[in-house]
Amino acid sequence: MGKHGEELGVVAGLVRASFLVNAVYAESAREYGLTVQQGQLLCVLMGRPYGMSDLGATLGLEKSSLTGLVDRAVRRGLVRREPDPDDRRAVHVVLTREGRDLAEDFYAATCRRVDDLATGLPAPDRDRLAALLGRIVSENEVPTVFLDTVQR
Repeated sequence: MGKHGEELGVVAGLVRASFLVNAVYAESAREYGLTVQQGQLLCVLMGRPYGMSDLGATLGLEKSSLTGLVDRAVRRGLVRREPDPDDRRAVHVVLTREGRDLAEDFYAATCRRVDDLATGLPAPDRDRLAALLGRIVSENEVPTVFLDTVQR
């Protein structure tokens, strides 16, 4: 088939789609002056504050990498560390007002860009794709690193 009707197997389709989404995400991050990891951090924290260990598990980062990422975000004024009310040895990472504003702008722009990837699909195909991806994510217990949105 031609370029627009290329048939792929599940593996090639998922891998190539992930590269495509990652490229769009990286482009969006660059335009907002963020690294991909900073963009992920901000999007995760939009949902709620996280403790460092939960944040590391959600982002798939080792403690030292996460500490550096959070330190850089603190220096930029995007997040702050707050004491955990239940454990005085632990902290929660929380978006600052500036961080929340940037996160919301970045998130909205990135959602539009990713959504645009499927503009050539008719609504029933988009709905079926969303349902199938939702099953894959759910069955593999993928952490919420990007808030769920339903675009119609």
